[in-house]
Amino acid sequence: MPQISRRGESMPQSPIRKLVPLADQAKARGLKVYHLNIGQPDIPTPHEGLEALHRLHRTVLEYSPSDGIRSLKDKLAAYYRRFAIDVSADDIIVTTGGSEAVNFAFMSCLDPGDEIIVPEPAYANYTAFAIAAGAVVRPVVSTIDEGFALPPIERFEQLITPRTKGILICNPNNPTGYLYSRAEMNRLRDLVKQYDLFLFSDEVYREFCYTGAPYVSAFHLESIENNVILIDSVSKRYSECGIRIGALVTKNEEVRQNVMKFCQARLSPPLLGQIVAEASMDASDEYMRSVYNEYLERRNYLINGLNRIPGVYSPVPMGAFYTVASLPVDDADRFCAWLLSDFEYEGATVMLAPASGFYTLPDVGRNEVRMAYVLEKHELKHALEVLEQALRVYPGRVKQESID
Repeated sequence: MPQISRRGESMPQSPIRKLVPLADQAKARGLKVYHLNIGQPDIPTPHEGLEALHRLHRTVLEYSPSDGIRSLKDKLAAYYRRFAIDVSADDIIVTTGGSEAVNFAFMSCLDPGDEIIVPEPAYANYTAFAIAAGAVVRPVVSTIDEGFALPPIERFEQLITPRTKGILICNPNNPTGYLYSRAEMNRLRDLVKQYDLFLFSDEVYREFCYTGAPYVSAFHLESIENNVILIDSVSKRYSECGIRIGALVTKNEEVRQNVMKFCQARLSPPLLGQIVAEASMDASDEYMRSVYNEYLERRNYLINGLNRIPGVYSPVPMGAFYTVASLPVDDADRFCAWLLSDFEYEGATVMLAPASGFYTLPDVGRNEVRMAYVLEKHELKHALEVLEQALRVYPGRVKQESID
């Protein structure tokens, strides 16, 4: 039999999706599964986007330009200016979701063996795309005790070698919900400038910042304009994950020229997705405020509920719609599987994402899970009840006195 690639063997499974077969089996047994494992919003897509599909009267669904439809790029540039991100349409390349933007950024900027420094826990697919590019992730681990704040910049500097090419951040953060401050961003800027590194900045969740402090984009940092590669997506802010439209934004012309080669190789981003995305950008301020307020209420409800369960702790996330919580269990991977295979409460169970998959180092985050508060509050209420009951009877529960 032919040998499969070592690259494929080294690709990690998604901590968000790897338990799907168990969830499917639970549903087949008639259980209600509360999906807190995945950032799939249940909030309706803007009607402007849906209406654009309904009004579509084309006789041919043609290729779009490899870098995206110009009118969409113009709208994106105007959108970014509302956040004091001064870019033009020429700085923007439309991608097939934010994931492709990360992939193309790595493929265009990193050679096999190059290293990137990533604060962890981090979105698991970053590691997958780094492996695909032949690059090496060098993690800097943040801790739940510190609220997942940016680790001291000295720890970043200790990891820099001649192979270091960049730093990757997600702000607001997935999976922790942490929001980097101006001071933290400035420390990153100084390091990027000193060592002439790329700063890959995933800013998909910029609409969802709950602190009242100004949102700080990598593009707000002075004197590193050509080092910054911004990753974006319309999936979360408009609740349209399935249209697969993202963007890579950079003022670095050399990077854009490299990225365009990959864009041309995959031909074009989805035409229908671009049509929906462009129309969705006309969503009213009222729509955006209502979405923001809904997530804020859900955050407060979930975090308060989690921290009332004995042995459970979650810091208060300041952005996005995720949190990482610690549980009184021996192994969160086993616990998450057990929830789906061996537990039910009043005909329901809960699907969580084990946090170990958001760390590169082994044996880190073994008692942590990521939860997405993308369900309505009455569903969150039931999910919390199921989780509390599960923790009471889980065979691998850690006694409370041993974790205090």
